[in-house]
Amino acid sequence: MSRGRADDPDEEPSDAHEQAAKIAVLEKAMKGRQPTDLMLRCTILDAEGNVKTISGQFRKADLCTEHRLNPRDLRKIDSRVPNLVPTILVRKEAILVNILHIRALVKADTVVLFDTYGSADSRLHSVFLYHLEHNLRAKTSGTPYEFRALDSILLSVLSALEAEMVFIRNLVGGLLAELEDDIDHDRFKRLLHYSRRLASFQNRAKLVQEALEEVLEQDEDLAAMYLTDKKNGTPRKHDDHEELEVLLESFAKQVEEIVNEAENIQSNVQSTQEIVELILDSNRNALLALDLKISIFTMGIGMGTLVAGVFGMNLKSHFEEHAFAFYVMAAASAAASLGVAWIGVHRLARIRKVGLSNGNRKKPEKRRWSLFSLRGRRHEPW
Repeated sequence: MSRGRADDPDEEPSDAHEQAAKIAVLEKAMKGRQPTDLMLRCTILDAEGNVKTISGQFRKADLCTEHRLNPRDLRKIDSRVPNLVPTILVRKEAILVNILHIRALVKADTVVLFDTYGSADSRLHSVFLYHLEHNLRAKTSGTPYEFRALDSILLSVLSALEAEMVFIRNLVGGLLAELEDDIDHDRFKRLLHYSRRLASFQNRAKLVQEALEEVLEQDEDLAAMYLTDKKNGTPRKHDDHEELEVLLESFAKQVEEIVNEAENIQSNVQSTQEIVELILDSNRNALLALDLKISIFTMGIGMGTLVAGVFGMNLKSHFEEHAFAFYVMAAASAAASLGVAWIGVHRLARIRKVGLSNGNRKKPEKRRWSLFSLRGRRHEPW
């Protein structure tokens, strides 16, 4: 068997083509790794909230050495590496944030924003950078530097979710209103597209919510996020993180509201889809019933033509000698046609009369009376 399989001329070329395709893909991937891939574009803000560098080129090794990070930490916030799961990582001297359109490194006196490659929403990034600068310069509140940076980051994430939620809600709401008036193929196709888009948004919002809840569940990470106190040599206890916990819980509650609203819209879309499917099924059943009625009437007419065909043969039956034979046979043919059609329509109406409890309805049991059943019967007082 092995020799015959090795001598098979059809399998050797396929294996050779597959191996050649793998080698070509690997060579293309290796050639695509240019030295610039070891660089990252960053925007750096100092302790005063001023922008020191805009879209500067930095080597990954230099960033790891300066901020005491591991190379795997930078891979999580590198925009060229696909990473759809939001994360908030706490390290010795920094907090790594990777949520939606924001990839940042927050320290006790510095914020490093990693530029997102391929991002088309420059307005959102500009608004976020303006709010971050304003928030970092506001020192009157007494909030630590890293918490003000986290507040700006989470506020930008929340604004992005709310904006997309409003956009999807308007799209879906308008389409559902159109479906109430008329149901066509194009609108139903758009409803399917919007449903997929809503499901994708709901998944991303849930991932953001899970990322915030995961941080809130770790007391050690919450205490380690007080970078200013750690820098000043006064580290916090594991249970002393009330200020940060209140900050994260407020954003977690708002994200939860967005998730609940997305679930409600998804429920409305599913209900509309089910109602549309029921309406289409009812219309299809009505068309099938019409087809059956036409077939039944055709069968009735066929019975009448059968009688006419029998007496229309060129044979003597002696009926043609009677004066009223034509009228009698015409009436009999019409009666046979109407009778067959009426029986068929009546049977069809009985079949279509379906109820939810028809299959579970029990027939009333007939009570059997006998001499033995009267023995155990007690006499009741008047």
